Amino acid sequence: MAYDELETNPPAPETSGNGDTRRMRGSNHVGMRQFNERIVLQAIRHHGAIAKADLARMTHLSSQTVAIIVGRLFDDGLLLKQDRVRGRIGQPSVPLSLNPQGAYSIGVQLGRRSLQLVVVDFCGAMVERLDYRYEYPDPDLLIPQIVQGLDTLQQRLGEAWSRVVGIGLAAPLFLHQWADVLGGQAAQALARWEHVDLHARVQAHTELPVDFAKDTTAACVAELLQGHGQSVSSFLYIYAGTFIGGALVLAGHIMGGERGNAGAIGSLPVALGQGSDLSQPGRPLQLLQMASGWQLEQSLLQAGHDPLLLHHPSIMDSAYAAYTEPWLAQSASALAMTITSAAALLDLDAVVLDGALAPPLMQALLERTQAGLTNYAFDGMYQPQLLMGHIGSYARALGGALLPLHSQFFPDKDIFLKRDTV
Repeated sequence: MAYDELETNPPAPETSGNGDTRRMRGSNHVGMRQFNERIVLQAIRHHGAIAKADLARMTHLSSQTVAIIVGRLFDDGLLLKQDRVRGRIGQPSVPLSLNPQGAYSIGVQLGRRSLQLVVVDFCGAMVERLDYRYEYPDPDLLIPQIVQGLDTLQQRLGEAWSRVVGIGLAAPLFLHQWADVLGGQAAQALARWEHVDLHARVQAHTELPVDFAKDTTAACVAELLQGHGQSVSSFLYIYAGTFIGGALVLAGHIMGGERGNAGAIGSLPVALGQGSDLSQPGRPLQLLQMASGWQLEQSLLQAGHDPLLLHHPSIMDSAYAAYTEPWLAQSASALAMTITSAAALLDLDAVVLDGALAPPLMQALLERTQAGLTNYAFDGMYQPQLLMGHIGSYARALGGALLPLHSQFFPDKDIFLKRDTV
């Protein structure tokens, strides 16, 4: 059931002023039952195992209301009782926690070089995953692969499949664009995506509800809910993969924009003094042409090396320095310019850098970008922290899987996705 269908004008969750939704306030009105269930689940998710009395104080619900809600959630298999806590004044308390097996959700990430399918439990932990790699995304091959992957996950989950609540689908908004960058047969396959409604095609093969989000937005969802978003209120999220992209969080909410494409930093023009797009003379290069994994991948390929090395820690061996060093210098310079521009416009607390590339390569990119920021003056504005993301290569698939869980069970669905902008 969608959050929008629950009650008319439910009270907004109380925050601490910096986007933190941990201080939750409910309502004792009988018409708010389903909203209050979500408030209780949210409180337990944020605070961990907690007694009913503490839940009542935290949510400002009556003890009787909490007892009724907890009983209902137990009946639905969503909560577990932990060992009694003794040694305090009064009766021993029984902490309540989320039941990891209470519900499951599936995340599907379709990218320009990889397809990932994951299953997460009710606590957001991955319990199953499938990986596929390819040279370019061909819709005629990948949509059947998604269907087959869902069948495989259903077989693996067995009876637990009945507790799967939905599918979160993450993909670039414009898969057919930048075909000229990939070239060759890839360009022909990418062009076919222009007429493919991926959301509808996947929904046609499953009875589960399918949510869709831009891939970098989905990755940002994972960081917001399970990473730096728990302590940082406003940040620019940058994801480095085959193409680099981003998303934007302000005051604890992901900004989708009118067309769901806010934070699309891959399209930012950079390097005005360093050359222009050869296919468009005089037009400045975009960030994705300067700081994507694709450029390093092509350098490795042209030298006779496995292009997948950029996903392996050995990419930082001295034997590959002739390829990694120029890429790091170019990418860090472009990222430093992007971050400075974003900081001037948005007044950010931090910039979070994550990606699908090898962790040592990502660390080197962060350090080079940090050094590149010293070339810019931050007079009159705040210089945001530059932080390494917590999630890594599965961020897009994990974020996709979190969408159905939070839209169905927690009161802050709109914290990361406006459905009317997809």
